[in-house]
Amino acid sequence: MAFEKVNQYFKQVGLESRVKQFDESSATVLEAAHALNCEPAHIAKTMSFLVDDQPILIVMAGDAKVDNRQFKQEFHKRPKMIHSDEVEHYIGHAPGGVCPFVTKDGVTTFLDDSLKRFEIVYPAAGDDHSAVELSLSELDEYTQAERWINVCKGWQDEVAED
Repeated sequence: MAFEKVNQYFKQVGLESRVKQFDESSATVLEAAHALNCEPAHIAKTMSFLVDDQPILIVMAGDAKVDNRQFKQEFHKRPKMIHSDEVEHYIGHAPGGVCPFVTKDGVTTFLDDSLKRFEIVYPAAGDDHSAVELSLSELDEYTQAERWINVCKGWQDEVAED
């Protein structure tokens, strides 16, 4: 059901050709990268947290991890991930297909700086067999993100090696 809603959303904005469905799972970063034939870092994984009992999403590069210190500096709280059996209740998408599109009311989305090194990224499209190809400006526009933040680690090492 969530995939159909996301697909309809992109149809309304004229980008339905960018939505991909796969026979194989795209539930994890590695599975999605394999299905899309891209580097795992280009997968825009969407992580769900509670901050003061309010659900938030952080979209980050596939090779990034949340840095507890930076998260606390940004949100003044320690990171508290939403338990997997509660994600769909809070966000509107089940684990493996969590994406920053067509979420439940009250969900705030943030985009992490780890994505800024790419022209194209691939977030999920509502289920664990889908993705959508977007430029960074399209991701920013269609997620209706609150703002860009810097709460991740691990990806800078990759940039430094290039």
